[in-house]
Amino acid sequence: MPLTEQHRFGMQLAQMSRGWRAELDRRLAGLGLSQARWLVLLHLARFDEAPTQRELAQSVGVEGPTLARLLDSLESQGLVQRQSVLEDRRAKKIVLCAPARPLIEQIETIANQLRHELFEGVDEADLAVCMRVHGHILANLEKS
Repeated sequence: MPLTEQHRFGMQLAQMSRGWRAELDRRLAGLGLSQARWLVLLHLARFDEAPTQRELAQSVGVEGPTLARLLDSLESQGLVQRQSVLEDRRAKKIVLCAPARPLIEQIETIANQLRHELFEGVDEADLAVCMRVHGHILANLEKS
């Protein structure tokens, strides 16, 4: 692939990622959550058991102090709770509170609707090829 096509591919991928996230953020604005806060809730909901603050930070892809500020906000809204870990006094497990569950269902419903709209008209075979390409690029990134 010529260098200019590789450049266009990278730029298009970045633009799509930003646009997708911005549109989802716009649709979720009525829930009173920032992009960072709804992202934390979604990641937290996907754990089988309550993660530590460090595990959640790794999952979301943010630094510990950034997550701490987000958790402060979510905790003040009554959506999450920090619980001490008996084996390690410094560690805290992050637990979803009951009011977060219906909110997460709303987030998931809105996200699923957007995904449905964005993939409208995309052939499954084309999507499979695209995912293989992305997987290969991600594997190359991990080698770096």
